[in-house]
Amino acid sequence: MRDLKAAGRLYEQLLNTTVYKTEEIISEAVKTAFLQAGPNKIELLEASSTDSPIAKFIEKKGEGIHHIAFEVDDIKAEMERLKSQGFVLLSDEPKPGADNKLVCFVHPKSAGGVLVELVQERGSD
Repeated sequence: MRDLKAAGRLYEQLLNTTVYKTEEIISEAVKTAFLQAGPNKIELLEASSTDSPIAKFIEKKGEGIHHIAFEVDDIKAEMERLKSQGFVLLSDEPKPGADNKLVCFVHPKSAGGVLVELVQERGSD
Protein backbone atom coordinates (compact mmCIF):
# COMPACT_ATOMS: atom_id res chain seq x y z
CA MET A 1 0.00 0.00 0.00
CA ARG A 2 1.15 3.53 -0.55
CA ASP A 3 -0.25 4.71 2.82
CA LEU A 4 -0.08 2.13 5.59
CA LYS A 5 -2.15 4.15 8.10
CA ALA A 6 -4.97 4.70 5.59
CA ALA A 7 -4.87 1.02 4.60
CA GLY A 8 -5.00 0.05 8.27
CA ARG A 9 -8.12 2.17 8.82
CA LEU A 10 -9.75 0.68 5.71
CA TYR A 11 -9.11 -2.93 6.76
CA GLU A 12 -10.14 -2.23 10.35
CA GLN A 13 -13.53 -1.21 8.96
CA LEU A 14 -13.73 -4.06 6.45
CA LEU A 15 -12.80 -6.75 8.96
CA ASN A 16 -14.32 -5.16 12.08
CA THR A 17 -11.04 -5.52 13.95
CA THR A 18 -8.04 -3.36 14.80
CA VAL A 19 -4.41 -3.18 13.77
CA TYR A 20 -2.70 -4.93 16.68
CA LYS A 21 0.91 -4.46 15.67
CA THR A 22 3.12 -2.37 13.40
CA GLU A 23 6.73 -3.07 12.61
CA GLU A 24 9.47 -1.89 10.29
CA ILE A 25 11.82 -4.41 8.68
CA ILE A 26 14.86 -2.29 7.83
CA SER A 27 16.62 -5.03 5.84
CA GLU A 28 13.63 -5.30 3.46
CA ALA A 29 12.78 -1.55 3.47
CA VAL A 30 9.17 -2.25 4.43
CA LYS A 31 6.73 -1.17 7.13
CA THR A 32 4.05 -3.65 8.21
CA ALA A 33 0.73 -3.55 10.02
CA PHE A 34 -1.06 -6.69 11.25
CA LEU A 35 -4.75 -7.41 11.72
CA GLN A 36 -6.36 -10.63 12.97
CA ALA A 37 -9.58 -11.93 11.40
CA GLY A 38 -10.58 -15.21 13.01
CA PRO A 39 -7.60 -17.57 12.79
CA ASN A 40 -6.16 -15.58 9.86
CA LYS A 41 -3.70 -12.72 9.91
CA ILE A 42 -3.60 -9.93 7.36
CA GLU A 43 -0.27 -8.17 6.90
CA LEU A 44 -0.36 -4.79 5.19
CA LEU A 45 2.88 -3.54 3.62
CA GLU A 46 4.24 -0.09 2.81
CA ALA A 47 7.61 0.59 1.22
CA SER A 48 9.97 2.57 3.43
CA SER A 49 12.30 3.30 0.50
CA THR A 50 11.54 4.21 -3.10
CA ASP A 51 13.90 1.50 -4.37
CA SER A 52 12.58 -1.34 -2.17
CA PRO A 53 11.00 -4.47 -3.66
CA ILE A 54 7.57 -3.36 -2.38
CA ALA A 55 7.91 0.10 -3.96
CA LYS A 56 8.91 -1.50 -7.26
CA PHE A 57 5.99 -3.94 -7.07
CA ILE A 58 3.46 -1.15 -6.44
CA GLU A 59 4.95 0.98 -9.20
CA LYS A 60 4.70 -1.89 -11.67
CA LYS A 61 1.43 -3.58 -10.62
CA GLY A 62 -0.38 -1.09 -8.41
CA GLU A 63 -1.80 -1.66 -4.97
CA GLY A 64 -3.38 -4.99 -4.15
CA ILE A 65 -2.40 -8.42 -2.94
CA HIS A 66 1.36 -8.85 -2.97
CA HIS A 67 1.68 -12.42 -1.70
CA ILE A 68 0.05 -15.19 0.30
CA ALA A 69 1.76 -16.77 3.30
CA PHE A 70 1.49 -20.24 4.79
CA GLU A 71 2.72 -21.09 8.27
CA VAL A 72 4.82 -24.25 8.45
CA ASP A 73 6.29 -26.19 11.36
CA ASP A 74 9.71 -26.78 9.76
CA ILE A 75 10.60 -24.18 7.15
CA LYS A 76 13.89 -25.81 6.14
CA ALA A 77 12.20 -29.16 5.51
CA GLU A 78 9.47 -27.44 3.48
CA MET A 79 12.08 -25.56 1.46
CA GLU A 80 13.83 -28.84 0.65
CA ARG A 81 10.54 -30.54 -0.22
CA LEU A 82 9.53 -27.74 -2.58
CA LYS A 83 12.97 -27.59 -4.23
CA SER A 84 12.86 -31.35 -4.80
CA GLN A 85 9.53 -30.89 -6.57
CA GLY A 86 10.94 -28.23 -8.90
CA PHE A 87 9.80 -25.04 -7.19
CA VAL A 88 12.18 -22.09 -7.36
CA LEU A 89 12.92 -20.42 -4.02
CA LEU A 90 14.12 -16.83 -3.74
CA SER A 91 16.68 -17.69 -1.05
CA ASP A 92 18.69 -20.72 -0.02
CA GLU A 93 18.10 -20.13 3.69
CA PRO A 94 15.16 -18.69 5.63
CA LYS A 95 15.51 -15.03 6.63
CA PRO A 96 14.18 -13.10 9.62
CA GLY A 97 10.83 -11.52 8.78
CA ALA A 98 8.07 -9.57 10.46
CA ASP A 99 6.01 -10.85 13.39
CA ASN A 100 8.88 -12.90 14.85
CA LYS A 101 8.96 -15.26 11.87
CA LEU A 102 11.52 -16.93 9.67
CA VAL A 103 10.50 -16.53 6.03
CA CYS A 104 11.24 -17.85 2.56
CA PHE A 105 9.52 -16.95 -0.71
CA VAL A 106 8.64 -19.20 -3.63
CA HIS A 107 9.16 -17.51 -7.01
CA PRO A 108 5.83 -16.65 -8.70
CA LYS A 109 6.98 -18.20 -11.98
CA SER A 110 7.00 -21.62 -10.32
CA ALA A 111 3.78 -21.07 -8.31
CA GLY A 112 1.20 -20.16 -10.91
CA GLY A 113 2.03 -16.46 -10.89
CA VAL A 114 1.55 -16.07 -7.12
CA LEU A 115 4.36 -15.03 -4.76
CA VAL A 116 4.12 -17.57 -1.91
CA GLU A 117 5.74 -17.04 1.47
CA LEU A 118 6.57 -19.81 3.93
CA VAL A 119 6.66 -18.62 7.55
CA GLN A 120 7.78 -20.33 10.73
CA GLU A 121 7.67 -18.94 14.25
CA ARG A 122 11.21 -18.15 15.39
CA GLY A 123 12.32 -20.32 18.25
CA SER A 124 10.48 -23.44 17.11
CA ASP A 125 13.36 -24.19 14.70
